[in-house]
Amino acid sequence: MADEEAEQESGSPGGDLLELRRLRERLLELETGLRESAQPAVQAATEYCTQLCQTLLEYAEKWKTSEDPLPLLEVYTVAIRSYVKARPYLTSECENVAFVLERLALSCIELLLCLPLDLPESKWEEFQAFVQVAHKNLMENGSRELHILTTLTQEKGVWKNPVLCGILSQEQLDPEKVLGMDC
Repeated sequence: MADEEAEQESGSPGGDLLELRRLRERLLELETGLRESAQPAVQAATEYCTQLCQTLLEYAEKWKTSEDPLPLLEVYTVAIRSYVKARPYLTSECENVAFVLERLALSCIELLLCLPLDLPESKWEEFQAFVQVAHKNLMENGSRELHILTTLTQEKGVWKNPVLCGILSQEQLDPEKVLGMDC
């Protein structure tokens, strides 16, 4: 146990993997609790969203994004994946349901925009594919909260998105290009 704690504190890949495994287990517990809840749907969804946010805060603060943002991106990916699995059990009557996923997607976008360099190509392609599948699955439940993240990840890197680059360079944007984003 002391070895695990030392490894975890060192920020080594083994410690990161251990923490991510614990995160997955905790999120699975939350999903199972939601699925098996005898509470009214709105109350169960509110409880799930609250617990999800608390869990993410607990795990996200374990990594310093200034040193290595990739573990935090993995935390966001694990959280989105878990949310996608739980979404069929979440009622849209609970205002937190859409809000939590929107904030999670925006946090993920913010992290991607703060990366000093583009992700390695294989990591970006893996993330890109994940976002596309997650968005498609959420759309089946009428959830569009990942749309901006999906749009941003359609290019070969976050800084390759022509609309984003146009906004940042203060260029006149082609309305057809912007409107084609379905914002």
